[in-house]
Amino acid sequence: MHPGIRFISLIATLGWVCPLAAPATAQPFPAKMVKLVVPQTPGGATDVFARKIGQALSEKWGQPVVIENRAGAGGVVGTEAVAKSAPDGYTLLVTYAGSQAINASLYPKIPFDSIKDFQTVATLAVTPFILIVHPELPADNLAEFIALAKARPGALTYASSGNGSVNHLLGEMLKDAAGISMLHVPYRGVAPAIADVIGGQVDSAFSSVPSVMPMIRGGNVRALAVSSARRVAIAAEIPTIAESGFPGFDVNPWWGILAPKGTDMAIARKINADVADILRSQEMIDFLATQGAEPLITSPEEFLAILQADVVKWAKVVKDAGVTIN
Repeated sequence: MHPGIRFISLIATLGWVCPLAAPATAQPFPAKMVKLVVPQTPGGATDVFARKIGQALSEKWGQPVVIENRAGAGGVVGTEAVAKSAPDGYTLLVTYAGSQAINASLYPKIPFDSIKDFQTVATLAVTPFILIVHPELPADNLAEFIALAKARPGALTYASSGNGSVNHLLGEMLKDAAGISMLHVPYRGVAPAIADVIGGQVDSAFSSVPSVMPMIRGGNVRALAVSSARRVAIAAEIPTIAESGFPGFDVNPWWGILAPKGTDMAIARKINADVADILRSQEMIDFLATQGAEPLITSPEEFLAILQADVVKWAKVVKDAGVTIN
């Protein structure tokens, strides 16, 4: 036998493999830092949820998870950045219904498709919004607020985190339901909107529970009603809009994680499973409860169905309110 043939046989017998012939072994995800893009300003509910889930994922994965706030145009700026990122799972979007489901109806030239350009990964939580007013406004409940608005048509003001935001559209929905007129004052983010309610520059605002609960507890603002069908556990004394004379009023937005279109489903399902494990932990359940939120665990497919339904639902609200942004 030729010596070279014997040598090859020996390699085969011992199980050695030529490096050039070895198949590439994929590294387990994640093998490096993961970035969570938040398309809203710091301090709001999206930012709060992103930082908490990011910390938990970093501990679970043994890899850094960094938060990048890229606010602008009602969430369009940060959302577009993720849509154009590499679909490798290392750049993810943490957003909520107010941005992902509403913007498609607001911006006729939006630079992405809220559904087709993304892979739904995992839902995080649901939490309602609270109608707050300046403490000196002569209205201790929703009925008194509406009576005041009717007595002073167009005089009362309500702040929002921007044109077309959930805060804005909730105000429009209340105006329509109650038959009142108020002046909308848009801000660039929820924090300055709340600050001006506290300062008395504007009379009222809708804000997510995590964004405003510390100010309610501190007496900086007065809470009149919550937007969901059920009361919030951590503030059970605050009635719902539905029970305050408007049955059927129910707005309880979701927060979740999306990836760029084309992301490997194996990666999406890995992230989904890890997020679900975290959301089932008592620590996360307790944390969300302190924020007036509840965990929402879904599959990527179930999340997609929720997003699709919300795009349709909010499109009607936007149309009925006559809100457009060019």
